[in-house]
Order: sequence, then structure tokens, then C-alpha cells
Amino acid sequence: MRILRLAKAAVAAATIAVSASSAHAAGSGIHYESQDWSFSGIFGTIDHAAAQRGYQVYRSVCAGCHSMNLVSFRNLEGIGIPEHTIKVLASEAEIATINGDGETVMRPRLPSDRFPAPFANPQAARASNNGALPPDLSLIAKARANGPNYLYALLTGYHEPPAGMTVSEGMYYNAAFEGHQIAMAPPLSEGAVEFSDGTKATVEQMAHDITTFLMYAAEPHMDERKRTGLKVVLFLFVLTILLYFVKKKVWADLH
Repeated sequence: MRILRLAKAAVAAATIAVSASSAHAAGSGIHYESQDWSFSGIFGTIDHAAAQRGYQVYRSVCAGCHSMNLVSFRNLEGIGIPEHTIKVLASEAEIATINGDGETVMRPRLPSDRFPAPFANPQAARASNNGALPPDLSLIAKARANGPNYLYALLTGYHEPPAGMTVSEGMYYNAAFEGHQIAMAPPLSEGAVEFSDGTKATVEQMAHDITTFLMYAAEPHMDERKRTGLKVVLFLFVLTILLYFVKKKVWADLH
């Protein structure tokens, strides 16, 4: 049974890789330059330091507009944030719950609770963003082909519009966005976050780090999946060699 599970994991990993490749080929006509991601390739893993900085960027910059409704505070353990720190981070936000008398009361969040949403409902979100609905970021890194490179390009793609192009009122020019007009104001600016590890918070650094964190959030078991896949490949390689010698031994007397 364990061998069967490992084989299924390998097939699933291969299917994801093929799907991503196909989706990339069918994507938009905009070229997104490939960045140096720690998680790229079959041996790649999530850079915990970068992901922790990325969480700082989300918490300080993105969380005011974008929810992450599928992510719990305890998921932060996967990027190396200590349990006691997670408890403190969770407790800083309250959540509505029902007490023993059936009344709605507010309590500090627990590590098992999801990240708080910035708005009560989509209507409130649109009302605060000139009619635009900020997307939930839980799966944004996997929501489209070439997701990490797209996110990085989007976050660093704000420029003055080229000569002759008129940007509509309330919109911003972004070279990486289809149509090149986006409702989201430039979210990152030099020094917007003071990283706890002393890393200089350039726009490029923050874009790289938040993308790494969003990639982890979208696929928190990536490292484990890749390790399992490598074990499966190694097992199949050894099994093939053993079967070859068994075949030679069994058929030796018939030749």
C-alpha cells in the first residue's frame, strides 16, 4: 500500500508539471522574465527566510485589501516561524464566535484560525476600492500559468505610460498586466517594510519575498511532495535493476 501511495504521488506530480507547461503555452502574449526562485525544479524548496519576509510584506502592505481565507496562522510553522510567535500573531486579531448562551462575542484568534479578512463581504471590498474586488491571495501563485514570474512582474511593473497612451481615471499603468491598465495602486515602495532580519526592502526584494510566501501558501506541501517524488523515482530505479537480475536468474537455465 505504501508503494502504491508513493507511485500515485509521483503520477500526480508529473500531471501537475505537464498541466503547468500546457497552461503556460496557452497563456497571455506578455513575456514574464524568469526569476531565480528557490522552489524551481525538482530539487527546489521554499526559502524560509524569504517566505518569512514575504509574510511581513503581506501583513504590512497587502492584508489591508487582500484576504487569504484558506490560510491558517498555524501554517506559518511551515516557513520556520516559532509556535509561540504564531500564537502572538494570531491573538492580535479577533474573531466572532458563539458563547454558551448563544450570544456572539469576540475572542482573540488561535493558531488554528484563518487569517482575518480585511472586509466583511465582497460588497464592502468593492465600495472601498472604487468598484474593484481585490482577489483572495491564498492560491494566487497557482491560479495561472507561470504564476510566480507573473506576480513578480506585476508587482514591479508599474511605470509611467508610454507616449501616446491615455490611462483611464482611477487606473494605473502596469507593463505586466493584460491591457496595461490596473485598478490596484502600486502596492510596494522603497522601504515600505522594515524586515526583521535587516534585509534592505527594495521593491524588487519585497516582490520576490511576497511571491515566495504566496507560493508556499498555495502549495504548503510542495517540499514534502518533491521529496516523496524523488523517493519514488529512486525506488523504481532500484526495482528495475532488481527485476532485471531476477529475470536473468529465472531464465538462465532456458538459454
